[in-house]
Amino acid sequence: MKTLNRPELRLTCSTKPLTPADNGFQKAATGQYAILVSLFFDISVSVGIRQRLLMGQHLYIGVDVGSGKVRAGLFDATGKKLAHSDHPIRQFRPDRDFVEQSSSDIWRQVCHVVRTTIADAAIKPEQVKGIGFDATCSLVAVGPEGKPVTVSPSGNDDQNIIMWMDHRALKEAAEINATGSEVLKYTGGEISPEMQLPKLKWLKRHLPDSYQRAGQFFDLADYLVYRASGRKVRSVCTQVCKWTYLAHEQRWDPSLLKQLDLDDLITSGKVGHTILEPGTAAGTLTNAAASELGLTTHTTVAVGMIDAHAGGIGTIGENPESTLVIVGGTSSCHMAVSKQPIFVDGVWGPYWGAMVPGMWLNEGGQSAAGSLIDHVIQDSAFYPELKKMAASQGRSEYDILNEEVLRLEKQNPHFTAHFHLLGYHHGNRSPRADPHLKGMVSGLSLNRDLSELARVYMAAIQSVSYGTRHIIETMNNSGHQVSRIHMCGGGTRNPLWLREHANVTGCDVILSKEDETVMLGSAMLAATACGDFNNLTEAMTAMSATGKVIKPQAETRAFHDARYRVFHEMYDDQLKYKAMMHNF
Repeated sequence: MKTLNRPELRLTCSTKPLTPADNGFQKAATGQYAILVSLFFDISVSVGIRQRLLMGQHLYIGVDVGSGKVRAGLFDATGKKLAHSDHPIRQFRPDRDFVEQSSSDIWRQVCHVVRTTIADAAIKPEQVKGIGFDATCSLVAVGPEGKPVTVSPSGNDDQNIIMWMDHRALKEAAEINATGSEVLKYTGGEISPEMQLPKLKWLKRHLPDSYQRAGQFFDLADYLVYRASGRKVRSVCTQVCKWTYLAHEQRWDPSLLKQLDLDDLITSGKVGHTILEPGTAAGTLTNAAASELGLTTHTTVAVGMIDAHAGGIGTIGENPESTLVIVGGTSSCHMAVSKQPIFVDGVWGPYWGAMVPGMWLNEGGQSAAGSLIDHVIQDSAFYPELKKMAASQGRSEYDILNEEVLRLEKQNPHFTAHFHLLGYHHGNRSPRADPHLKGMVSGLSLNRDLSELARVYMAAIQSVSYGTRHIIETMNNSGHQVSRIHMCGGGTRNPLWLREHANVTGCDVILSKEDETVMLGSAMLAATACGDFNNLTEAMTAMSATGKVIKPQAETRAFHDARYRVFHEMYDDQLKYKAMMHNF
């Protein structure tokens, strides 16, 4: 053994040659000796982390349940992804604005992707020391024995999840907002129908038998932890952000629950009694879960998070108070943290400890982001032809549209100057906080070709970008100091999406070195819960790294300033039209 003694570093290392089992460290060592590995670590990372990393190859699984698919990733203690897998999950739409899922289907696919990931990585199950879960903020109803209980007008027990995007509880959300409860101060002034109290009120009002049959109501991430560990624990992240729990005071607002006739949620234990911080240990895998997942009962199950928030911890990096994290998918979440609470009208929060430990979180977002882009493409008369082109050329539809946008820009860099789109097709999450708003378009023609679809497509990307600018301005006007964007999610694979967000906001857009940052965030939860890091912040430091940076193009500023004014005018016009037609 050799020991390095320097004031800034004390590290004992073996001088034996590295073997393939050392995995990531094998590539790092240029001289075949493990002692050189220390040269590749930032001195600022604690010596304790280094020693634990060198002790053995501990691996962690992060499971991410999105709106349309389940994904699992296997990571080591440096944040390197070793394998991953994904599989679609089902959605049910029994009525207008109703969107449901099945917990049985989701758990089945979770087991499938975890098993596939382990097989692809060719590792031993006992190497997986921890598993972490993140998921959309959807409501799950199960009976006392964990069996699904229907939340659907269809009456099918298998349809036991009300998805986050479900808008059946608009009336109930309005009733809650009319109460003037103190909890509204911590939700940007408005409860959203995407949150759980409106959905629970709707369920008790319209499906009282299901409400009574349900022994437990979970946020989806908490359900997965329960299914894996058998423990009825909840996450601070889910309970603060979607259930109105006041984590900074460790209490509910009983007067609001009584006013809504939902106080039995607490007295009956339907929402549990144990709320833990993300990254703490909920327990270990049960015998049944270990068998289904292909793991062992020694695997630690971490308390989970909402999917966007897992992406936040996976990507936020250094200087978090100057950073807006955007986690984009079907919708998008825009998250900023602060050491002191900041109250922003129309932006959810401030939430204590919901993402970065020891910090307050404000969460903006757009109800339709990726789903808006998909919609305008698929709604076009040219879409069937676009699909044929993509199939015949062996390319994606997005590649063809991006190429056409660049061709049109060469002819006229401002080719969307007279086509405007307000992307409020599924309402506005923030900062207008109005789920009743609708999309608007100005500049339609009778053209049905690729160029016209490219124009609409580009205008939709720009509309999402203007929505981001609006959120940033609102946050900064209230006290935040956002000057850069860390972005993750599906949109990061689209160069036009990244470019327009940088140009419209004037902020650098920073990507993570690991492109699967949501799964990485859940793996960080697992690595912390099993004790390989002292806390979640330590895991975030050791397992993440910055990648590509997209800088704004200053010459586009005047153009986007003008279109941004149109963006706001279209909203004002919509309110005028509503006023004109208020009697009908």
